[in-house]
Amino acid sequence: MDFTLASFVNALILGLSIGSIFLVAALGLTIIYGTAGVINMAHGEFIMLGAYASYTLQNYLGVPFFLCIPLSFVVVALIGLVIERLLIRYLYDRPLDTLLATWGVSLVLMQGVRLIFGSDPKYIQMPSFLSTNIAAGPISVSIFRVFIFLVGIGLVAAVWWLFYKTEFGIKLRAVTQNKEMAASFGINSGQVYALTFALGAGLAGIAGSLFGVLNIVLPTMGMGYVVEAFLIVVTGGGALLGSILASGVTGEAQSIFAYIFNDTFAQFLVFVLIVIFLRFRPQGLIATGGARR
Repeated sequence: MDFTLASFVNALILGLSIGSIFLVAALGLTIIYGTAGVINMAHGEFIMLGAYASYTLQNYLGVPFFLCIPLSFVVVALIGLVIERLLIRYLYDRPLDTLLATWGVSLVLMQGVRLIFGSDPKYIQMPSFLSTNIAAGPISVSIFRVFIFLVGIGLVAAVWWLFYKTEFGIKLRAVTQNKEMAASFGINSGQVYALTFALGAGLAGIAGSLFGVLNIVLPTMGMGYVVEAFLIVVTGGGALLGSILASGVTGEAQSIFAYIFNDTFAQFLVFVLIVIFLRFRPQGLIATGGARR
């Protein structure tokens, strides 16, 4: 292999791109797990629903790609809200039951999409200028990967503003810290949890709208992303800042290992390092403050 400075810089830039993909995939799961304590095994299927929502809007209604992204958020958030109201709301504080129930939901969603759209691959078209590269000497970067990186930054900023600068964020943090005390101040914890679950599902929908361009759209496409999302959330400790740091470090590590070895061995090394890290720091990079009650 030709180890040059330019190729190494390309690997670092690709690491940022991989990290941003990890972050977008994990952001919705971070919100649901970090605030409501729900282990959502259907998160990958929410990503898949976002991809199919964009495909449907684009191919049947002629909606432009950039408009498909926020509309996918709305569609999947509404689906998540319905699931929370019909099922998840009865399972809070029962993590094992929630895990099994959301796994069942994932199977139902997967089979439902297969019945509606079939098992053949679908494709989401993006604007032609996003399919080009930015070149600076020997360094070349995909514009679409830059776009995903910028979207990731925008989503993190929006979530931070919602959590720390709005009335809903105050209520959410109060419910997360002490649900009974929050109720004594008139905060409806059920409503807060429902909106939080819908928000996390909607963010997964945005991820699916973006990932549907990177890969083909299939009913099983979410299965790969959910593993990466859980790794990021657990490594980050369930906190927003932790997920940002974990996605960046994991993305860079995978890209550098792939540069030195190959993609398969790089993923293996990353998984091994995460297991070793969690052995000595099971609370993750940044432990969430306070105990959820």
